[in-house]
Amino acid sequence: MIRRAVRFLDQRTGTAPLLKKTLRYVFPDHWSFLLGEVALYCFILLVLTGTYLTFFFDDSVAQMTYHGSYAPLEGATMSHAYASVLHISLDVKAGLLIRQTHHWAANVFVAAIVLHLLRIFFTGAFRKPRDLTYLLGLGMLMLALLEGYAGYSLADDLLSGMGLAIGYSVAMSIPFVGANLANLIWDGPFPGSSAFWPRLFIAHVLVLPVLIGGLLAAHLVLVASRHHTQFKRSARETERHVVGIPAFPGQAPRSIGLMLWVFAVLFLLGGLVQINPVWLWGPYHVGDGTNGAQPDWYLGWLIGALRLVPGFDLTIGHYTLVPNPFWGGVLFPGLVFGVLILWPWLERKATGDDAFHNLLERPRDNPWRTAVGVAIVTWVFLIFVSGSADRVDVLFGIDYATQIWVYRVAIWVVPLAALFVTKRVCDELVAGERRR
Repeated sequence: MIRRAVRFLDQRTGTAPLLKKTLRYVFPDHWSFLLGEVALYCFILLVLTGTYLTFFFDDSVAQMTYHGSYAPLEGATMSHAYASVLHISLDVKAGLLIRQTHHWAANVFVAAIVLHLLRIFFTGAFRKPRDLTYLLGLGMLMLALLEGYAGYSLADDLLSGMGLAIGYSVAMSIPFVGANLANLIWDGPFPGSSAFWPRLFIAHVLVLPVLIGGLLAAHLVLVASRHHTQFKRSARETERHVVGIPAFPGQAPRSIGLMLWVFAVLFLLGGLVQINPVWLWGPYHVGDGTNGAQPDWYLGWLIGALRLVPGFDLTIGHYTLVPNPFWGGVLFPGLVFGVLILWPWLERKATGDDAFHNLLERPRDNPWRTAVGVAIVTWVFLIFVSGSADRVDVLFGIDYATQIWVYRVAIWVVPLAALFVTKRVCDELVAGERRR
């Protein structure tokens, strides 16, 4: 049957040589390479579940009085957007399952990209000729963070409203252009005009997914054209000899199985593990606020940075040149992504290595790269943890201000210690191998 199908297609399209080459394409045989596929399948599920949710979501912030099935909010004033999210969660068939699966898929999508990025960085997979592939992956990560922020902001509940207020403050803090940029996005002072919500909705369901999909497609094309990197586990793996398993019958069944597992786990999470119960937060009003409001995990590092920066503005006379939210909300992520973007060129400049590389390095084989990477990860992780200081205060009674000062010291001392300890461990591991 397969032979007849191939003959039928080849006689009419002439694609047999291309199909033969595709089926013989070699894929890497190492579990860490599957992280990228997990991200791909999360994105596919996000598109599918998001399409379903658009049938029931109303992007209007016009106010209404709620008379739905959730009794605690009976008679409350809220936007049509928030009311539609309540309707999806409580009344639409499978609405809560799809909404929570969508939310879990977004979290896992970002997590898979981050873990994939760490694997790329610590093994040197970004080196020439794959530096452009690496940059496309970084672009996807930045867009994914923005897409996730736009997604959970659409609910117009108290939590998402607080997040938008913070985002507005960060946009306003950008020197020289911040006020005009914030006014352009929100169409006026916060909370913006009625035009803002349709803009946010279109950005979330169309503009950002198309951009992510485009970068993803370009990323996959480059991966296929340059072939994969590989660990040197025997004499077979060389810079000129690609080793792996063929697309069929090796990789295709495994990849399909992984896709089904990803879908199954995410649907189980969506059905069994509650996430973002918007009916508990209530509708957003400018004058309301609540303690313990936390964003999704992938924005926790930005909240931590905003909390750690002391309360000062850079002023000249009576003019505020750089408002306080700029340091943690713009400069900090700018530094992190700036270093990641420039790293392939910085390393190439420092080592003088301009050769093509198809073999990966173990982290221990490049001690300085590994040490710097561990220091950066430690720095970002401590700032991420500091974003939970208010919850620690509420749950354990540890003074919030004391925690902040401890973190302000730790973010400089601990990463520096991690750098030297990691460098020493890598050197000792390499020296031990040489002695054997």
